[in-house]
Amino acid sequence: MQKGKLFLIPTPLGEDPAQPIPDYVAKVAHQLTHFVAERAKTARKALKDMGYPHPLRETEMIELNERTPEGELEGFLQRLHNGHSVGVLSEAGCPGVADPGARAVAWAHRNGIQVVPLVGPSSILLALMASGMNGQSFCFHGYLPQGKGELANQLRKLELQSSQQHQTQLFIETPYRNQALLEVAFQSLNPNTLFCIAADITLPTEYIVTQSVGAWKKNPPPDLHKRPAIFLLFSQ
Repeated sequence: MQKGKLFLIPTPLGEDPAQPIPDYVAKVAHQLTHFVAERAKTARKALKDMGYPHPLRETEMIELNERTPEGELEGFLQRLHNGHSVGVLSEAGCPGVADPGARAVAWAHRNGIQVVPLVGPSSILLALMASGMNGQSFCFHGYLPQGKGELANQLRKLELQSSQQHQTQLFIETPYRNQALLEVAFQSLNPNTLFCIAADITLPTEYIVTQSVGAWKKNPPPDLHKRPAIFLLFSQ
């Protein structure tokens, strides 16, 4: 029996995006009835918005997050050995990139399953593209420490790494903590270090601005409370 394929299906980065998911991605999703999703509710809405033609209650779907037992995931993915293709959907953006879907992808490679990535929005790459910073060498760090002292130390380490390696540093924060991160960043970093804020990427409220830390202190950004954002720094 021919094995199924694991399709990595991007989802929008927020409600009512200005840049919708490509039609051909939706056509692939329409052909599937088995899904791995970071959050089932979000995945069903994404499928509905893609014009999914089958009753959603009849699809088979497993949630994949940090609490999902490996045995439960492996049991679901056995369907690939039986000829059923499976789609992986992130909470937002590209599955497997700063996303628990990477576990499903790793399993597929270990078991000889073809992995098919589909084109869609990646907040990390879109922010890098729009930042004007070095796109030849960059590093994504995920979440930084929350404590003010630890956060300040980590930001200075990233600044030094950027200067020594001529490398763009990217990181994120839980949206409700954006303002706290910016406060520490502007207090801790060199005034000449470039700092980019990329918020609400692909949405009508998109905000992407790069300027020096010194300039940010004089012209603070808008309120970013609860707005998804990527932060980048580059020390020249």
